[in-house]
Amino acid sequence: MSHVTVPSRGILSLFVGLVEHVFFVIAGFVLMVVGMGLSVTMIMLPVGLVVGLLGFAMFVGGLTVRITRS
Repeated sequence: MSHVTVPSRGILSLFVGLVEHVFFVIAGFVLMVVGMGLSVTMIMLPVGLVVGLLGFAMFVGGLTVRITRS
């Protein structure tokens, strides 16, 4: 009779990694929309560009896979 063991750290690590990626995708999208809204006015254009590009970087970073050393 063999026992099946489930590595709880592996599942927890997978869940935390998934939540991190989902958070970065959602937060990046929100920052992109806020950056576009700020860029509409000429006065807030520099701030809007920075916020929008930061949101874009977070969005793309959330969509990529994190490579860890084992």
